[in-house]
Amino acid sequence: MDETKQFKALVVAKTAERQFVREIRERSIDDLPEGELLVRVRYSSLNYKDALSATGHPGVTRQFPHTPGIDAAGEVISCEGGAFAPGEQVIVTGYDLGMETDGGWGEYIRIPSAWAVRLPAGLTQRESMALGTAGFTAALSVLQLEQAGVKPADGDILVTGATGGVGSLAVAILARAGYRVVAATGKSANEAFLRNLGAAEVIPREQVTSGADRPLMKERWAGVLDVVGGETLAAALKATRYGGAVTACGLVGSTELALNVYPFILRGVRLIGIDSAYCAAGTRRKAWEKLSGEWKPKQLEEMVTEVSLEMVEDKIRAILKGEIRGRVVVALP
Repeated sequence: MDETKQFKALVVAKTAERQFVREIRERSIDDLPEGELLVRVRYSSLNYKDALSATGHPGVTRQFPHTPGIDAAGEVISCEGGAFAPGEQVIVTGYDLGMETDGGWGEYIRIPSAWAVRLPAGLTQRESMALGTAGFTAALSVLQLEQAGVKPADGDILVTGATGGVGSLAVAILARAGYRVVAATGKSANEAFLRNLGAAEVIPREQVTSGADRPLMKERWAGVLDVVGGETLAAALKATRYGGAVTACGLVGSTELALNVYPFILRGVRLIGIDSAYCAAGTRRKAWEKLSGEWKPKQLEEMVTEVSLEMVEDKIRAILKGEIRGRVVVALP
């Protein structure tokens, strides 16, 4: 490989206690962590976890200097052990990428080969990052609802935080899968956006939590895909129908869950945790195959804002303020 082994990356450096700077630097491939697989990154994305890493949140990243980016798509340069051939297109999401391991906001990553998945035939690299961890997490949640026996004929599925990355893709995927989706959001101006994705009904988030001080609420949801946590998740559980299921994958509302046991012992409601970082390889491949085929959102391109590394800074601030709608793709040409 020629290229003087230099490449461009966004680097977060710690200058003092709780003080960090972000800048685009030239890096050397020799400085990347150990791993069998070297990938030339073409696209990454922006997730809430990336913004936390980029601002030095100790719950995400403690080692600096560091390159964020928990998602990456690109071509294999080399692979020790032969799990992938040079030139193969791969997707990398989850594991430690972009946390302590330098991530997709650089033109190269080096990782264990077990972290990568071959790009399915139905997706381009850009589309895979339009989906990214957000779409992958939404797909895992829908798979779990299906496995819990929640069927389209059973009734409404609630999606909370519906204008965010996971929420908006969940709306689109559930609609593609035949469910009647009720999207809850605190941003009423986005009703047309959510209906275009497939939401049959859009409600204010306050409607989800209204009456949540009661031990149980009126049964409404056949299933719930929650990305908020806290009071919203507790209320959703209290309003889920007998035998229903609720998936939990987010904490933007709160990490705490104040709840009694009544939804579980009186209605048989199931609460299912979703972890997209370390799920089994077989499940990972199944989710991506679904996303490349029958669950691929028809409106995917309409959900995407593409930025360069130089433009990421504004988007980091926006996502931390809850001002991002849909997905942000980071292009590394």
